[in-house]
Amino acid sequence: MTQTWNPTILQRDCDALTVPHGERVALTAGGEVEITQRLGSSVTVRTQMGTLLRIDGADADALGLDPGPETAVHVTRQTGAFDFADVMAALRGVYDPEIPINIVDLGLVYRCDEVALDDGRRRIEIDMTMTAPGCGMGDVIARDAESAVQRVAGVDEVDVTIVWDPPWNRARISEAARLELGLF
Repeated sequence: MTQTWNPTILQRDCDALTVPHGERVALTAGGEVEITQRLGSSVTVRTQMGTLLRIDGADADALGLDPGPETAVHVTRQTGAFDFADVMAALRGVYDPEIPINIVDLGLVYRCDEVALDDGRRRIEIDMTMTAPGCGMGDVIARDAESAVQRVAGVDEVDVTIVWDPPWNRARISEAARLELGLF
């Protein structure tokens, strides 16, 4: 089966990260890419050579996209009362650039706890993993998680730690996500 190439022309220069290695590359205005995924705070594109790249949502305009709320990275911190459900909702807005499933349903979040600090402030501690050791996107996804949770009302600090034990496996994917991915 032949895949159809649906190019998007870059409207300005922008930076991107290679997926899954996380190496920074510069894209030039006029270049062609194909948008494969626009979820959370990033856009994943494929080059004509088949290379996947992650473009930060703040640069969505380089692809001719509105950097709307689904890709906004620099969002004003929410106000109001703290609700732990908002923390989990924020984490469900973070995606692996290769897989169109959020990191919670993908089973990457092993622990997420609220910790009351002595000075009355609140820290959220998160242990998460990657689908494979050596994934170059680990720090990027961890920063996305930290940024998303930091915007939740009542959160003063966020500590994200990447762990490798136990190793991630497909059994950690939620049932809904398995159905979406066609993994029965």
